[in-house]
Amino acid sequence: MVDDSKRALISVSDKTDVLQFASALVELDWEIISTGGTFKALHEGGIDVKRISDIISFPEILDGRVKTLHPAIHAGILAIKDDPDHIEQMKKHGLAMIDLVAVNLYPFEETMKKADVTVEDAIENIDIGGPTMVRAAAKNHENTIIVIEPAQYEAVVEELKKNGDVCLDTRRKLAIEAFSRTAEYDAIISQKLGSMLGGDEFPQRYILPFRKVQDLRYGENPYQTAAFYRDIELKEPCIANSKKLKGKGLSFNNILDIDAAIELVKDFEEPTVAVVKHMNPSGVASADGIADAFKQALGADPLSAYGGIVSLNRELDVETATSMRKIFLDCIIAPSFHPDSLPLLEKKKVMLLETGDLGDKMPNTDIKRVTGGLLVQSRDLEVLDPSTLKTVTNREPTQKEMEDMIFGWKVVKHVNSNGIALAKDKVMIGVGPGQVSRIGAVDIAIKKAGDSAKGAIMASDAFFPFKDSVEAAAAAGITAIIHPGGSIRDQEVIDCANENDIAMVFTGMRCLKH
Repeated sequence: MVDDSKRALISVSDKTDVLQFASALVELDWEIISTGGTFKALHEGGIDVKRISDIISFPEILDGRVKTLHPAIHAGILAIKDDPDHIEQMKKHGLAMIDLVAVNLYPFEETMKKADVTVEDAIENIDIGGPTMVRAAAKNHENTIIVIEPAQYEAVVEELKKNGDVCLDTRRKLAIEAFSRTAEYDAIISQKLGSMLGGDEFPQRYILPFRKVQDLRYGENPYQTAAFYRDIELKEPCIANSKKLKGKGLSFNNILDIDAAIELVKDFEEPTVAVVKHMNPSGVASADGIADAFKQALGADPLSAYGGIVSLNRELDVETATSMRKIFLDCIIAPSFHPDSLPLLEKKKVMLLETGDLGDKMPNTDIKRVTGGLLVQSRDLEVLDPSTLKTVTNREPTQKEMEDMIFGWKVVKHVNSNGIALAKDKVMIGVGPGQVSRIGAVDIAIKKAGDSAKGAIMASDAFFPFKDSVEAAAAAGITAIIHPGGSIRDQEVIDCANENDIAMVFTGMRCLKH
């Protein structure tokens, strides 16, 4: 039965362009065999197609659960054409070669997005025969072409038309994509079904389904190569799901800074703007309107804002865009851009990214890479509850001080540790990021704020181990401090605050960011 004719097995859940693909193969004298829904679609589309059940002389059974798991199919996919023994066995058993397999898998991912999905629904949408055929064809790619998605159809057909075959280099690339797809598919099943069935939050094997967004020009430095991948399961507005409206391609460092900027403004309900450099805020402000918030955030440290990343949690309006024309910015990120704001920024060499409505943050994992391993933790979604704050000094904070402390706490959560933020009138006026000592962070923040520190509040991402930071705050005119508390020297720190008439509030939780 082995002959020189070409056969393609087509069995796809995504029917996009499958009729055109099959038609092109038929025009090239290929024979088409298919299953269930794909057979129906091709047959109704006028394609001369054979049922798999006719090839294997066995019907589809168990509601379609078993239809391609048969030696007649897998021998055709796995046979090596220049192996005489394989050819002899194929002839002996009357089996046909399968030269191309076009399969995409049951829509498990789409099923899991449904609000009312059940365990039974999930299980029924786990493909068995599809991945088996994909892996078999990918393994035997020198003899069997594997096609896993509609985007690959055109290139395969063009190569067949031009050369009468698909070259080894293309076959290898298609095989690699196929193995990646089945690995991704199993990773999603493991993750989603594991969650539904009560699996561990941190399983023994941690498998990540990510897809490439783009290659990057380079990494942190020009001699490093890099690419950007997105979590295909996370639909939350974020850097990976944003839409570029204008500007050059994203760089490795751009992405880190933009991510930091977006995540910061998500924590605020009122109109808020953040200016970020090197993953730390240089200016943050909340106001009644986004234009005022931008002016105040910029005014906090205009020198550091040069060439920075600006994020907004409201639409970029004409007034704000007009103010932005006056300074050099690397990127502007907003949920949306008013149509009249875009022409104002047209001539600026600035990247514009649209995120869509920021909404709520979604539970997810936070992953950090170390040499030889991964650190995986739950995402920091903790929101400060003002009713749980504990005043530990003789003086209660004023309402204004309390509002500024809550603002400052939201900001310092996004400052690299050891982190200090000074705020006044819901404007971050000084920041001390990423220092090896807390007093060092305090000194930098106070120096940044200058005379504006008088009457400001200070937020710290962890407790004060000594009273020196409070003494420095008092000397600068700071009137209130918010921090987690929990040091063995808490009383010494509180006493120092009382001596300097500083109101001090404990949050009872820290917010370190390494």
